[in-house]
Amino acid sequence: MDPISSTVVIDRPREQVYEYLADIANHWEFTDHYLREVHMTREDTYGLGAGMRFRQPTPLNRFDWAELTITDMEAPRRIVQKGRGGKYNRIRMLSVLTLEPSGAGGTRVTLTTETQPRFPSDRLIEAFARGPLKRRQRKALKRLRSIVEEGRERGRRATIAGGGPRKPASQFRL
Repeated sequence: MDPISSTVVIDRPREQVYEYLADIANHWEFTDHYLREVHMTREDTYGLGAGMRFRQPTPLNRFDWAELTITDMEAPRRIVQKGRGGKYNRIRMLSVLTLEPSGAGGTRVTLTTETQPRFPSDRLIEAFARGPLKRRQRKALKRLRSIVEEGRERGRRATIAGGGPRKPASQFRL
């Protein structure tokens, strides 16, 4: 599918916006209007290798689970996330966040999302999902702008898959 791009200008320094976006657990704060059941794939949610698994309900799609992992970072310019989703995880996904300086200390954030469906049935489902995804992505960037500019970070955060104690038997006292 052709890439979908959305852009927003945030009135904060590029380094501050980059630091916020480099922690993948923060993405849940501005995408919770269309991503469901978000879980982190590891304890350390910052930087290379950090990832999340989520459901992205779309029309006509029964297989709405997907996973994204940060695979490349160029501070403070770009964050690349790669993943898979759909039936048997056969649809490749690529998401690129590009940060550029914009005017008096602002930052222009561009989110580009691309998928590579394998079969004609996957392409059909992607065609139905394209319009809603573009609207949701645009809304997510507007929400990102309000969160970063107002400084209301660390509100709603995703959990780590498993949900239990991280150390064996750490809840028991002897």
